[in-house]
Amino acid sequence: MGNAAIAKGAVAAGVRFAAGYPGTPSTETLENVAKFSPPSGERGVHVEWSVNETAALEAAAGASYAGARSLVTMKQMGLNVASDPLMCLAYIGVKGGMVVMVADDPGPISSQTEQDTRRFASHAKIPCFDPSSVQEAYDMVRAAFELSEARGTPVFLRPTTRVCHAYSVVEVLDDEELPPPVAPEGFVKDSQRWVIFPGLSYRNHEKLVRRNEELSAELSDSPFNAVVAARGARFGRLGLVAGGISWALALDELDRRTETPRLFKVGTPYPFPEKAALAFLEGLDIVLCLEELDSVLEEELLKVVGKHHLPVKIIGRLTRTTRVNGENTVELVKAYLRDFLADGEVSCGTVEPPVPPPLPMRPPVLCAGCPHRASFYAVKQAMKGKKSLFCGDIGCYTLGNARPLDMVDTCLCMGAGIALAQGVWRVEPDTTCFAFVGDSTFFASALTGIVNAVYSGADLTVVVLDNSTTAMTGHQPHPGTGRTIRGDVAPRVSIEGILRGIGLATVETVDPLDLPAAVATVRRVAAEPGVKAIVFRSPCAVLAKPGPALRVDPDRCIGCGRCAKELGCPALSLRERPDSGRKLAVIDETQCNGCGLCAGLCPVGAIGKGEQQA
Repeated sequence: MGNAAIAKGAVAAGVRFAAGYPGTPSTETLENVAKFSPPSGERGVHVEWSVNETAALEAAAGASYAGARSLVTMKQMGLNVASDPLMCLAYIGVKGGMVVMVADDPGPISSQTEQDTRRFASHAKIPCFDPSSVQEAYDMVRAAFELSEARGTPVFLRPTTRVCHAYSVVEVLDDEELPPPVAPEGFVKDSQRWVIFPGLSYRNHEKLVRRNEELSAELSDSPFNAVVAARGARFGRLGLVAGGISWALALDELDRRTETPRLFKVGTPYPFPEKAALAFLEGLDIVLCLEELDSVLEEELLKVVGKHHLPVKIIGRLTRTTRVNGENTVELVKAYLRDFLADGEVSCGTVEPPVPPPLPMRPPVLCAGCPHRASFYAVKQAMKGKKSLFCGDIGCYTLGNARPLDMVDTCLCMGAGIALAQGVWRVEPDTTCFAFVGDSTFFASALTGIVNAVYSGADLTVVVLDNSTTAMTGHQPHPGTGRTIRGDVAPRVSIEGILRGIGLATVETVDPLDLPAAVATVRRVAAEPGVKAIVFRSPCAVLAKPGPALRVDPDRCIGCGRCAKELGCPALSLRERPDSGRKLAVIDETQCNGCGLCAGLCPVGAIGKGEQQA
């Protein structure tokens, strides 16, 4: 797997400290570092899930200051969280090599945005590697560590989803081929280097610009950047530039042709390899740029063309020749190249994405038996008839927005719901405001908002949905679970203790699957003034040992449908009974985990352990 190859490459490069925060498509990288490396010894690696990306980057910077090679992993949304220390670190620099692996998510498949880390690289003046295959991801992470250490700078590795989650046979170094481990020098005090003052930043800014100009020339000779001559004379005046997975897709299609245009593969989009670009552009009339997300390569080529007054037309996203959003698929790249190379003419136009065959609708839903469903339902029942606001967050519980629950009125980014609720309440103080947050997100980014709410005298209820894991990204541990990434026992940080320490006088914990108690708790706590909290604690349905599946007694069921219509549990449905034509509730025993929430709703007690009509 691409993420495993990156982890393997980091271990081969001698990484000693690895930290991150889970986020698809980056998550498996850190997990595989833990898998491929011992926790101690000459090649031992400290691996941790940090509370958020900022903490991960800052801790890794400390390790790098002490001379150890460090790896930080996150997705593109996490880069927003880590941007403050990263921008400063670009000016300060590092001693031990540091690679910041940021996985971009074109599509987006599992993200709020289609951000392009290549753009952030130029913004922060940090070199960037953009792998086009699983093998190249392995090779690039090792090269990135070497460049980082040689130049004293953090370096981005920017794989995208289709590289992170692709599978491939990879040629890796054997253990005996690995370089001998080098003990870190340790931190050497030097306030002129490690203490960031305006004067230091002013001087280092000039050094950054000069260094990146040198790197542009140096990277032009890198094996990750390549100019490939045209095959045949037919397309000798045409050029194609691509990077990342777009290069792999283009190459796959062009390998089927006997004649091809001149090709330029860009594996290091920043600093842009200008010298190689000039060699590529010489004698061309028109160049098509294939890339995902932003028009980074296209704009860099336009700069080179303008700077050197070259008579070359550059087309791509800026000219709307290619799509400005979404992934580059096999079908799209094939269509782009077909039009670009048609009869030796350029007729790209707008290529419409292929229309997939019709598929049954399968909207994402909370799992059968998910305790979040019970939490949302309890709040909904307690607030029935009242003017209420339900601010959601990022995680499994975002799915509480779906009908019939319809309990997520806002969702912006991790931890933002708490401050959003404060803003709405200030404008509409007659609104009863709730802010939902998961247990992992509570530690990652909710504390600032809660402190702000207490300090500013807001009136809202913080609802912590504690299922004792980071469920959405694959059940990673966090400070509240009492386990580390390697499975070792760690101090369990108390959510209730933190809330009381912040200053909340009312903090109550309840099992959401005990519906009467949960509803009563919500009514009681929401009526309290100021900032208060409810911790709904029940284990994730995927991790908890399931109880016996419940069944519907067909003789008692009156077909009201309340269980299915109000909960939206995928294990529940209404089916027509063949002998009477009446619709009765049916429970799919392969999905039901016996949580009992539906049994508490049934007005006639038809759900339990009795017989069920097939």
